[in-house]
Amino acid sequence: MKVLVIGSGGREHALVWKISQSPLADKIFCAPGNAGIAQIATCVDIRAEAVAELLAFAKKERIDLTVVGPEAALACGIVDEFRKNNLAVFGPDASAARLESSKVFAKQLMAKYGIPTAAFKVFNHETEALEYLDTVQFPCVVKADGLAAGKGVVIAQSKKEATDALIAMMHTRVFGDAGATVIIEDCLAGEEASFLAVVDSGYALPLASSQDHKRVFDGDRGPNTGGMGAYSPAPVVTRALEKQIRETIIEKTIFALRQEHIEYRGILYAGIMITKSGPMVLEFNVRFGDPETQSILPRLKTDLLELMFKTSEGRLSTIQQLSWDTRACVCVVCASQGYPGPYAKNKPITGLDEAARVKDIAVFHAGTRLEAIAGAQAADEKKRIVTNGGRVLGVTGLGDSIQEAIEKTYRAVGMITFEGMHYRRDIGSRALDDREDK
Repeated sequence: MKVLVIGSGGREHALVWKISQSPLADKIFCAPGNAGIAQIATCVDIRAEAVAELLAFAKKERIDLTVVGPEAALACGIVDEFRKNNLAVFGPDASAARLESSKVFAKQLMAKYGIPTAAFKVFNHETEALEYLDTVQFPCVVKADGLAAGKGVVIAQSKKEATDALIAMMHTRVFGDAGATVIIEDCLAGEEASFLAVVDSGYALPLASSQDHKRVFDGDRGPNTGGMGAYSPAPVVTRALEKQIRETIIEKTIFALRQEHIEYRGILYAGIMITKSGPMVLEFNVRFGDPETQSILPRLKTDLLELMFKTSEGRLSTIQQLSWDTRACVCVVCASQGYPGPYAKNKPITGLDEAARVKDIAVFHAGTRLEAIAGAQAADEKKRIVTNGGRVLGVTGLGDSIQEAIEKTYRAVGMITFEGMHYRRDIGSRALDDREDK
């Protein structure tokens, strides 16, 4: 099979890496890709949202399956266009993608169909939203309605923080039109977990549990990011809790979508808060999580390409269960100094080969690119890998226990350097209190 993966981040590198292990894969393209992806696939210089160009490329190359990574491409209707042209594509159409592209749509769907989530109110006008703050208990959560690269959620500890967030979203428009409408909701207490399932209409196959780390600094301090690391499995998600999440959230959401005449094919990602009252939805995503994917896919033993192709054709039900490596996996994100705010680019990265040679370690590239070296003599010295984003790398390791996976991963992180490199030093530590001794 010829496969096209759309996207350029660590998630897409992990997808390409896993797809390349399938005996069904003959040729893999990635648009636009990054320096790490270029080592195992052919990168194509087409933006992820350039639907017409991607469609023309897929037709020209006779692509057998297109896998859409980023949410923005799904939201702008790439799946709709590919299906209109009878091209197999993995991911939900634009109507279904509203679960992520509009937090208002998702919250209203949950309220209508009794899917557990925090109480909320929607605001289209800044003045009304600011006045409402006089009535809420703090902390509260302020969310931009639209896509904001994982940064459109503020947990406000005080009225001032909530006011600042509302002004930034609705007045200053730091997230553009995504902040024209906002949600103010109750702040849920508990432990977070990520629950992903492969969905084809009314059938769902859950992936292994995982837990993300959103805050930029150790101890869950600082602003939210796209994710600073993840681990799988999440010990807090017991078998009983997994069953509850499937029945009260995943299956009810699929039912709700069908009642709204929306067919869902692809990944359904539920960000869950495990409260004293049970699991409740923080948010939905309509694609593989980043960096959860980097901690989940190394554990997947089932052929990912076959799984996604059958889903795209509406034949997911022919796969009864997924097979998993029993080992734990930890991913630590190495970010540029200043992220999630402004950051510098083009910083040379060293130690990548040394880290990748360590047993059970994979280094997934996110914000990287190849740069020509001025004055290089030999052909293999003409380029080097430099930073090209906020989240630069996802160093990922497998271990017989979460503790071992943590230790292996951080040893590999220690081999890599670039100017201003920042990473959390406590990824996976929450799992140590919830692990095997529970």
